[in-house]
Amino acid sequence: MKKLKVLLVDDDWKLRNLLRIYLSKEGFDTAQASDGSEAMMKIQSQPFDLVILDVMMPNMDGWEVCKSIRQTQSVPILMLTALGETKEKVQGLEIGADDYLTKPFDPEELIARVHALIRRASSVSSKQTANSVLNFPALTIDRDGHRVFVHDKPVELTHKEFDLFAALAKNSGRVLSREQLIEQIWGYDFEGDARVVDIHIKNIREKLKRSGLAYNPIQTTWGVGYKFEAEVRKP
Repeated sequence: MKKLKVLLVDDDWKLRNLLRIYLSKEGFDTAQASDGSEAMMKIQSQPFDLVILDVMMPNMDGWEVCKSIRQTQSVPILMLTALGETKEKVQGLEIGADDYLTKPFDPEELIARVHALIRRASSVSSKQTANSVLNFPALTIDRDGHRVFVHDKPVELTHKEFDLFAALAKNSGRVLSREQLIEQIWGYDFEGDARVVDIHIKNIREKLKRSGLAYNPIQTTWGVGYKFEAEVRKP
């Protein structure tokens, strides 16, 4: 059976080596990068099943690397940082990170989060079907292709924005609470602020409006959550 491959990105050699040892014991194959530029070179040259990414690095920091990865790939990203502020975590999740771990951390917690992210990614992949394109008035959502179109022109959504938008569209007409959306998109073990959902919804709405969509497909049900509301276009 082919080993799952993890890219470790941190300018601290000791931490990278420690992570390599822990992950190797769990059966993972690992590659390492000491800065953002080296990480991007490796990501562009070979596939990875997970990226563990430090935030504070010289030259190209973790924020920049995460944004660059999300332009082309949906590989799970676990960010590491010495910053424990909620706003820092929201920033990381907003630009496309899948999970966040504050240093210093327990190795067992890191391994548990790695397994959870890979299970989640595998589950999403296994649930995809051939008929994955959702059509609405002036709006198309291609779930397999991770693309959104308004009037047949692409709308640039981040990885998490797309997952959130697609989850709402798939449950069109049904109100989903913030907690339900967090569990679906970030996982039951997410420990961040539920306001991250509101931030993503605001960004999605603004991007759809700028793209020329004449209606707002994401409706707020006050005190409950959000629902997708649009009349499905007949094929």
